[in-house]
Amino acid sequence: MPIPRTDVTQMPFAKIYPLLVKKAEKKGRTREEVDRVATWLTGYTPQDIARLEQSDVSYGGFFRDAPAMNPCRTLITGKICGVRVEAIEDPLMRDIRYLDKLVDELAKGKTMEQILRR
Repeated sequence: MPIPRTDVTQMPFAKIYPLLVKKAEKKGRTREEVDRVATWLTGYTPQDIARLEQSDVSYGGFFRDAPAMNPCRTLITGKICGVRVEAIEDPLMRDIRYLDKLVDELAKGKTMEQILRR
């Protein structure tokens, strides 16, 4: 019998965010750079992110409660897991995938200016 999949929005932020950091660090990037793209996207401060990693907030809650989602996030395009981020209909899932895409770009060696759509 297959194991039911957990909805990523219900998963703990404290479990997912360190995986994003690890992905970037494996490619020679830093936690600070991951925090920078996450703060650009969501409006949280690095201190907020560190605090939320110690809480029981869900990954969906992290995005739903974000202080200021960046209006320039709509400039993030391309594929993540074979799906075009700009084509994702569910706004919450699209925001989640935007962060995935930013971390992917970081891991691929793009400059911060390119990643932050300057």
